Amino acid sequence: MTIQSTRAPFRLAIAPRSVRSRSQLVWALTATHFVSRAGSLARSFLVLYLTQERHLSLTTAGVVIAAVGVGDIGSQLLGGWLSDRIGRRNSMLVGFLGTAVALIALGSADSMPVICAAAGGVGLMAELFRPVGSAAVADLPAQDRARAFGFLFWAANLGFTVSTVAAGVLAQHGYGLLFWINAGASVLAALIVWRFIPETRPQKRETTQRALLPTLLRDPVMLVMAAIHIVYFTMFLQSFSTLPLVMANDGLGPGTYGAVLALNGIAIVVVQPIAVRLLPGRDTARVLAVSMLLVGIGSGLGAVVHGGAAYAASVLVWTFGQIGLSVVFGATFAGLAPADLRGRYMGIASATWSVGAVLGPLLGTALLATAGRTGLWIACLATGLLLFAAQLVIAPALRRRISPV
Repeated sequence: MTIQSTRAPFRLAIAPRSVRSRSQLVWALTATHFVSRAGSLARSFLVLYLTQERHLSLTTAGVVIAAVGVGDIGSQLLGGWLSDRIGRRNSMLVGFLGTAVALIALGSADSMPVICAAAGGVGLMAELFRPVGSAAVADLPAQDRARAFGFLFWAANLGFTVSTVAAGVLAQHGYGLLFWINAGASVLAALIVWRFIPETRPQKRETTQRALLPTLLRDPVMLVMAAIHIVYFTMFLQSFSTLPLVMANDGLGPGTYGAVLALNGIAIVVVQPIAVRLLPGRDTARVLAVSMLLVGIGSGLGAVVHGGAAYAASVLVWTFGQIGLSVVFGATFAGLAPADLRGRYMGIASATWSVGAVLGPLLGTALLATAGRTGLWIACLATGLLLFAAQLVIAPALRRRISPV
């Protein structure tokens, strides 16, 4: 059952109509993604701050990190709901300014209840821009979406690379500095939104608005796609949860793992712009299928590699899959979304990552403990093959709903 007919009664409130104005919107969104990620210093070193400066046990620090993760999941759904209710621009302002407040509260908290509450607030506010920014891009004409989403992904990864390097240097002068710089970056991102980003929310002519859940339950393509991506992200995020444990067991220190992650970031920065030019116009379902298969193969290579160079080669394989999926991910879900629920649909799409971020470490470490590294990576390879097949099965229904990216 399709739901595309519901788009007719909508128009863009302050739509970027010319090519130039649409381009300016994309670059402004790209700038906010880069600034927010480049300034995201505190979260990268949060576990070290909690254990070394606050002297919390690893278990207690894990509870605080989990609170951030729970807030992260909530932020995807809240961001989608807010962007449909109060607009894309206002929601981004709430997210960035709320992040600054939550970070300052976390950096100054001195009791566990306050620390956990502030950590949940950081997770809830800091990721609001992901579904909201995705909704703003989804408001663009379909032919502009894939390239715009590619730019956002590229900027976020470039910013992440900058933040990890900068945080490592600045942490030597105290972890408190990281919280203030992070908060300042969030305020700067809010200023970019306030100055350069117009409201793009579709404006309904009638006063009624549909509820999300009944529409979603009548949209099997969206439900299946969300399930597929939860499984995918659960597999993909083994690269950041169990991979460092496996490498350590091979006698490779954190420096080698850091170099491997740096290779991932460099490859994204270099290859992503090329992929943005090559993949638009390709069949969406096939791009997704091949990308998920590459991530499965790259992860599966972990069963046979042991040295640093071999790990780097396996990382390059799954990085190419990661890049392919990132180019079409946002545009795919934007194509599935009805106009009046576009923000909430994009929130559900972003939540698939957050759910995978919770399930990935739990399932991966359990599988590593019971089946060993070989069992873990073979399971990832099998998952990649299953996702490849599942994506091809749903391909006809997906093609009927959306155009090639």
